[in-house]
Amino acid sequence: MSTSPDVRRETRPSSAVAIDVAAVRRDFPILSRQVHGRPLVYLDNAASSQKPRSVIEAERSLYEGYYANVHRGVHSLSMESTDAYEAGRVKAQAFLNAASTREIIFTRGTTEAINLVAATFGRSRVGAGDEVLVSGLEHHSNIVPWQMLCEEKGARLRSVPINDDGEVILEELERLLTPRTRILGMAHVSNALGTINPVAQIVEMAHARGVPVLLDGAQAAPHVAVDVQAMGCDFYAFSGHKIYGPSGIGVLYGKASLLEEMPPYQGGGDMILSVSFEKTTYNELPYKFEAGTPNIAGVVGLGAALDWVTGIGLDRIAAHEHALLEYGTARLLEIPGLRIIGTAREKAAVLSFVMDGVHPHDMGTVLDYEGVAVRTGHHCAQPVMERFGVPATTRASLAVYNTKQEIDVLVAGIEKAREMFA
Repeated sequence: MSTSPDVRRETRPSSAVAIDVAAVRRDFPILSRQVHGRPLVYLDNAASSQKPRSVIEAERSLYEGYYANVHRGVHSLSMESTDAYEAGRVKAQAFLNAASTREIIFTRGTTEAINLVAATFGRSRVGAGDEVLVSGLEHHSNIVPWQMLCEEKGARLRSVPINDDGEVILEELERLLTPRTRILGMAHVSNALGTINPVAQIVEMAHARGVPVLLDGAQAAPHVAVDVQAMGCDFYAFSGHKIYGPSGIGVLYGKASLLEEMPPYQGGGDMILSVSFEKTTYNELPYKFEAGTPNIAGVVGLGAALDWVTGIGLDRIAAHEHALLEYGTARLLEIPGLRIIGTAREKAAVLSFVMDGVHPHDMGTVLDYEGVAVRTGHHCAQPVMERFGVPATTRASLAVYNTKQEIDVLVAGIEKAREMFA
C-alpha cells in the first residue's frame, strides 16, 4: 500500500455559522440532474463552477428587459445597461478591496488578464538580459505569456522550485529575486494541487527588491477572502466562471499608477477619447483597456455571482470547504494504492491523486459512470506533473455546494475502479 506523505495542514477552526448546504444546493438547478442514471456529484469546480439561479436570472433579465450597448448611448435601454455594467465594476472593486473602480478592468478571464499585463507592462519593462520569475506551481496561463515575452525580448524566464508537499521554497525565491528580475508572477492558489501560497509575504519579499508582483487569483477568489491593498500586489486577476459566474468574463486589478503608465492592449471603440488619421487620444482608466463592445451580460452575471458569494460569506465558505477537504483527505488515504499529490500545510479544497495500476483517464471514466464529475490530465500545469514524476492526476475539486456524502460516493467510485483494474 502506498499513501501520501504526512499531511501537515493546520486545522483552522472557524466561529462562522455553518452553511445550510441543502439550501445552497437548491440555488443550483443543474445539481438536480442525473448522469448515467445516477445523481450528479459535481467535483470539477477548479475547472469551472456551477451557477446559482440569481446569476442565471440576472443574465436573463438583462436580455429580456433592458439590453443595449453600453456607454455613450442617450436612450433609456443603453443607460440602464450601462448602469448595470458599471455596478458590476463597483462590486468587483469591493470584492477585491481595490482603492478605486479605475483599477478594475474587465477581461475575458484570468488568461487574458495576464496576457494584458505581459503585453503592456511587461513589454515596456522587460529587455534583453532581464528575467521574469514565476513559480513551479503555475498554470500554463501564468507561464506561456511570459515565455512569449521573454522570447521576443531576449529575456529569461526562471521558475522558483517547489518542495515535495507542493509548496514554494521561499529561500529559493529569495535567491532568485535579483537585480535582473523585472516582474514576479505567482499563483495565489494552485489549480493542480490546491496549495495556498503566502502571498502577502511573497509580495513583501519581491517589493523589498523593487520587483512588482502579479497574482493569478483564478483559484483563490472562490475560496478565500482577497484584499489587494492588504496583500500589496501590483496586479491581481480572476475569472467569473470559477466563482459561480458566467464564462467569458474576468477581472484584472492593477494599481492605478501602473495602469496609467501602460499602453493600451487593444485598439478600437470605447478605449478612445478622439481619433483622427494623424493621432488618437486614449480614454481614461479603466476604459483605456476595454476596447470594443464588452461582455455586458457577463459583467452583470459576475456582479450577481459576487453578490451571491458575499451574501454567504467567504469565511463560511472557507470553513465548509476546509471541513470537506479534511474529510476527503482522510477518506482517500484509506484506499490502498492511492497517493495524494499536493500535501501543503495550507490548501484549498483540491484532492489531486494517482492510483497504482489505474490511469487517471480510466479513473475519470469509471467515476463518470457513477455520476461523479472530476478532472483528469495535467490540468494545464505540466511542470507540476513533471515535478512529481506523474503524467497526470485525477483531481476532485470541491465547492460550497458539495457534501461529505458526495465524497463518500467519490470514494466508492475510486474503489470500484481499483477493483476493475486490479
